[in-house]
Amino acid sequence: MEYIIGALVFILILYITGYFLKKRFYKEIDRLEAWKIDIMNRPVLEEMSKVKKLNMTGQTEELFEKWRRDWDEIVTSGLPDVEEYLFDAEEYIDKYRFKKAKTFLIAIEKDLRETENNIQALIDEITDLVGSEEKSRVEMEELREIYRLNKKTLLAHHLNYGIAEKNLEKQLDEIILNFQEFDELTKSGNYLQAREMVDSIKTKLEAVTLKLEKIPNLLVECQSRIPAQLEELKDGFREMVQQGYVLEHVQMDQELEKLEKELETFKQYLEKTEIEEVENGFEDMKERIEFLYDLLEAEVTAKQFIKDTEEETKQLLEATLQASVDLKTEIELVKHSYHLPENKLEEEGKLEKLVHQLQKRYELLEHKILQDETAFSFLKEELTKIKEELEAVSLEYVTFKENLQMLRKDELSAREKVQELTRKMAESIKLVSKNNIPGLPEDYVVLFDDAKESIEDVKKKLEEKPLDIPSVLNVLEVADLHVEKTYEMTNEMVETVMLVEKVIQYGNRYRSRYPSVDKGLREAEISFRGYDYQTSLEQAATSIEEIEPGALKKIEALLEEHVY
Repeated sequence: MEYIIGALVFILILYITGYFLKKRFYKEIDRLEAWKIDIMNRPVLEEMSKVKKLNMTGQTEELFEKWRRDWDEIVTSGLPDVEEYLFDAEEYIDKYRFKKAKTFLIAIEKDLRETENNIQALIDEITDLVGSEEKSRVEMEELREIYRLNKKTLLAHHLNYGIAEKNLEKQLDEIILNFQEFDELTKSGNYLQAREMVDSIKTKLEAVTLKLEKIPNLLVECQSRIPAQLEELKDGFREMVQQGYVLEHVQMDQELEKLEKELETFKQYLEKTEIEEVENGFEDMKERIEFLYDLLEAEVTAKQFIKDTEEETKQLLEATLQASVDLKTEIELVKHSYHLPENKLEEEGKLEKLVHQLQKRYELLEHKILQDETAFSFLKEELTKIKEELEAVSLEYVTFKENLQMLRKDELSAREKVQELTRKMAESIKLVSKNNIPGLPEDYVVLFDDAKESIEDVKKKLEEKPLDIPSVLNVLEVADLHVEKTYEMTNEMVETVMLVEKVIQYGNRYRSRYPSVDKGLREAEISFRGYDYQTSLEQAATSIEEIEPGALKKIEALLEEHVY
């Protein structure tokens, strides 16, 4: 019984599965059938009827016949085959041969997609042909108007086009032939070729329009403005030579000859209406002409510069030579009182040598100016360099002189500093004496002696002749460090002594009750009598802190009270 029920369930499952699969496949059949009907209803014949309104000759007639054959093929062969395949697919579905049915459905969808693409391509070609005829007709009206305007411009202003007039007229005549060719192509039904002719005419008219716009100005540049500039350069050059300017480096004749030859070439280009070459050439030519103007102007500017600067530079040279002599004299005087390092003396020697070199260069330049055989621009360049170098040397002489004067200032400053350090040492002695210090620690005595000895070293250095200021400053720096350290240590020692006394006084209240305090304070007193004041302070404070936690704060209060 169980086997029978299982078989029935299995059959039921197969039936239900088959039912749903058939339903899904039939749905796909319906979709493909609807797609086929939609393709059959495409307005291909309506689109083809638009072609009949055109001249049914030549290319148009050939295309129309091709399109009609393609459509007939689709209607009489392609779509009926699809219909037959759909029937076959339905039979396979009814027989539950789903795999076979699926193969047919895939093939049907592929055929329908190819058919749809072919129909769309056919419609696009028809639309392109019909649209090109209309678009060409509209654009040709605009192009004919542009042509008329160009023709009118050339006739009305033919003098402005000079040597280019014939070629421009020839190009317009060629466009007329293109208009005629367009009309013939249209009459013969060759609309696509006619469309290509429209694009060609448009390109040619744009080129002619641009030439009509630019050639008059280019001709003026080529025949009037630039020749006038070249003539002006010739006259200016000739006049400057007569005035005594040396202009061999400009090479004016060679450059003008090159420019005139190029100008003739540009005229030939303009006659052939080749404006792009002329425009590019003019840019380069104008830069070169401007450069020639700049060279002539530079000579005029240089001459004026030399006139304005020569005397000033000469005076600067004389002043620098005198500064060199003065410095040498001052160095000899200073050497009696102060020691000058070898590198400083070498520096002065180099400056003197440089000044004499500049003197020779200036004398040579002055000779060239009088000879009147060198371009002013070259003379200006050399004069500028000489002046700049003289200014730099003059500044170095000022700096050198200030350094010499600084030796005397450093000496006076060092002597004042020695007096100050001596006073500070006296203050340290007074501070020790005033506060009744029991005795001095050994390290303090050593430091004090070093400080005194350092001051004596400075005094000895200041007595030397000639005086070596850098050496004086070195020993003065050492003395300053020793004195400062001695002064600070004196203050610290005095303060510590006073604080030890106060701390021991504070701790005396505990001596009778606490043997440890008594012992600590006795040790502190021994250290104190041995002049080890810092150790004494630490021993006294530690012994009290063990008995009275927090006593350190009270001791610190005593310290503050003492300080403030």
